Parts: sequence; structure tokens; C-alpha cells
Amino acid sequence: MAVVYDEYAKDRPGYFFGLSGPQLVIVVAAGVPTVWALSHQQWSLLLAFAAGWAAVALLTLVPVAGRTAIGWATASLRHTLGRIAGWTRFRSRAATGTADQLDQADLPGVLAATSIHDGPPHGADQRRVAIVQHHAPRTWAVTAALTHPGLAMTDPAERASQGAGLTTLLNACARSELVDEVQFLIRSVPDDGAERGHWMGSQHREDAPELARSVNETVVATLTRAAVRTETFLTLVVPERRLAKEAREYGRGVDGRARALGMIMAEVEGHLRTGLRISGVEWLTSPQLAAAVRTGFAPGDRASIIDALAAHNAYHHINPDVPWAMAGPSGADLAPRHYSHDAWNSISATVKLPARGAVIGALAPVLAPTEPEERRSLLVAFPILAQTAADRQTASAEWAADMGEELRAKARMKTRAKDRIALARTRSLDSRLATGNALVRPYAVATVTAPKTCRITEYGRRLDASIRHAGFAPLRLDLVQDAAFAASTIPLGISLTQLTG
Repeated sequence: MAVVYDEYAKDRPGYFFGLSGPQLVIVVAAGVPTVWALSHQQWSLLLAFAAGWAAVALLTLVPVAGRTAIGWATASLRHTLGRIAGWTRFRSRAATGTADQLDQADLPGVLAATSIHDGPPHGADQRRVAIVQHHAPRTWAVTAALTHPGLAMTDPAERASQGAGLTTLLNACARSELVDEVQFLIRSVPDDGAERGHWMGSQHREDAPELARSVNETVVATLTRAAVRTETFLTLVVPERRLAKEAREYGRGVDGRARALGMIMAEVEGHLRTGLRISGVEWLTSPQLAAAVRTGFAPGDRASIIDALAAHNAYHHINPDVPWAMAGPSGADLAPRHYSHDAWNSISATVKLPARGAVIGALAPVLAPTEPEERRSLLVAFPILAQTAADRQTASAEWAADMGEELRAKARMKTRAKDRIALARTRSLDSRLATGNALVRPYAVATVTAPKTCRITEYGRRLDASIRHAGFAPLRLDLVQDAAFAASTIPLGISLTQLTG
């Protein structure tokens, strides 16, 4: 039998009948005039205050698409102000002819305050791994391209073994007291046939039989239309406050931080190869990372990059690298329900965890494109809480659950099965934390990308249908589509838990 993973609980449990502290204060404060009118027998005022109290409670407590009415009003106001100020529109320096330094990243939105550094020579081949610095959230990141055989042909025992390997990896990152978040990003796109075309050109023989040549060309054309290519990336996110302390032993500065990251990279690579059966781990250099960023913003450019690499192998004077000044889009615009970048539109939705749990590999239908023009990507992130924060949060959650149970018992309210399961999971988390396991706050974001010649709303509905088909619930990330796209498609280590403002 497949292992079902359902040992998770609500991140912020309510202390009083499911209400959080701010919600309880607002509701109680709004009900004070009603109590005053009742005590003074002012019946007309009582009706007016009661209607006002009901309206305040409705706006404060009832969520619509993941946010309350107050939350929607605040987000809409900020989005409108951003559009008026021009913050939601991006034009690259290369497009306006002002790109003076090609090695400086020119990216939109939450990626704007990003710098790319070349680390010191690393490993046997002396590769200079790209070190990503995010100035706004004060974090550092390194990215690796992974090669995994997949889970389609594995049995439940092998899947359970790889699930245990993922747990071991997260626990090791937590014990290092350095890694703040582990991100797995998968991009699935229809195969453009670029590599196959170059191989066919190099293997072509003039004396080949005509029938064999015709059959081969027909098979290639048929398989190229049906094939899907996937790219898998792993990104480690490390906060500056932790890395700075560790870098003191390695000489400080960017090189010191890079050497400190190199130690944790070697440890993580060992867990990837053993526990998760990763057959290939390649830490990306700056040119490789720039190409991955460019193909994220413009998936159609991948064929030209492959052609440039093939030309470089034949003629070494040809430069196949994508400069960082041109790795981003030439233009990008944020709409309330989608994100526009170059000749493409994208829609992102978060994946809500099901109450009944999930098995490893359940998100595979989310990555399956339904049309040749469609591109999909999926981010599964594991933010790791520090031990002190985990102990404090678990104790607070268990205290809130016990208080809610006692209040329901005193009010003679029947405890529903949903509440009993939530209470059991909260206590289970505390026991597992006490045995040395790490506490993580996982989240997942899926994105669909299509050309502007297609209706992106139709592809957004297909993405939602794929998420539901996988057994999860989609939640469209309206008004923040740019941040969701950057986190789920661009492997630079953008963490949604670190974004503010």
C-alpha cells in the first residue's frame, strides 16, 4: 500500500472557536455598542448596532478565495496604487538601449533587487557556481539542475523510501542551522526537438536508404509533437544573518559566503544521491543559470540557445552565453489575474493540501501540458523553522487546541470529526518534534504559460482542473501573479515566506 502523508496541521490555529487574536478583538469591540444598547433598552439602536456588528463580523471572518473582504480591499488598493505609480510595468534597460553593463541582472518585480556572483572554483572540474544574492529579503541562494528517473515505474516501497530520504534531507538541513528553505522546481514543456535536430544533422548519411530515411523523419516528427521535456531544479535559500556568522571562518565577503555554501552543498548532494535516487546533480554556473532564467521568461528561446551551444562546439569563437542584462523579459506587465512577459502570459495558483493527505507523485497531473503551446511549472518549497520557533509555535498550537476543546465542552458543543483530527495532528506534531524531527511549512505553486495569441484564461481553467484531478484544491493568486510566477518558474530562490510589502 502507498504511504499517505497527512501529518500536518493548521499553521495559525484560532484560540477561541477558531478565531485568531486580531479577529477576536475586532469582533468583541464591534459588539460593545450592541451590548450597551441592550443594557439601556434602546431597541432602535440595538437593531442598528446589531446590523453593524453582523456586517463587521462578516467582513472580518468570512474568507472569499483565501482572503477576507478587508484583505481583498487592502490588496486591491495597493495594486491600484502600484498601477498608477507605474510599479506594475517593467521595461528592460536592453529594450530601451541603456544596458551599459551586460553582467548585471535586469529583472522585473520581486527579482529586481537580485545580484549574481561567481563563486570560487569548486569541485574537481573547478566550476565557479553562481551565488544569488537577494538584497530585499537579505537571503542567498544556490541552484542545481537535477536528473531523476521519475516515479512512474516505481513501486510503493521505493516511493516510501524516497519519501524517507526527503525527510532525512530536510532534517539534515535543519540541523545545519544554515538552510532556511529547500525548493524543488519542475518545468514541463513540449519538446522543441532542438537536440534531436542537431543529432540528426550530424548522423545524416547521403548513401542511406530512402525508405529508412523517410521512416526516421516521420518517427521524429511524430515523437517531437508528442514528447514532453522536464527540467528539475533544487534551490537552497540561506538568510544573511546565518550565513554571515558562518562566513567568518572562510574569509568573509562573497568568497567567504560562497565557501560556506559549498560545505552545505556537498552535504545536500550526498543526501540527494542516496536518499532521493538523484542520478545527476549539477550546480549551475552563472551562464547556465542565466539560460535557465531566460527560458523561464521566454520558453520559445530555448531552441536558439541550443543552436548557439552547438555552434560554439564547432566554432569556439562564438559566444553562446546569455548575458544577465538580457536574461529577463524585455517587457512585463502585471494584471489582476495574470502576468504578461514578452510574448507570453502566465497564470499561477497555489496548491492547497487535502485533508485526507497525499501520496508521493500525486502532483504529476499538474505538470502534464494539455496543448502544444502550453508550458507548466511547479514549485514545492519546504521552509524550515528554527528549533526555538518550532517549539514555541507547536506549544502555542497545542495550547490553542486544548483551549478550544475545553470551551466546546463547557458550551456543550459536539466535537466534530474534523476538530478531533486537527487536535490529534497537533499533538502528533509535538511528539515528532520532541524526537528530533524538523518542522517545515510546505507550500506549492503551479503556473501555466501560453503565448499571447492564446486565451490565457482558458489555460488557467485547465490548470485548475489538473490540480483538482490530482486530488488537491487550487487557489488563484490574484493581484500577486508576478511574485507567484517568479517563485514557481524562475530558479533563483524567491521565497514567498520572505516577501514583504
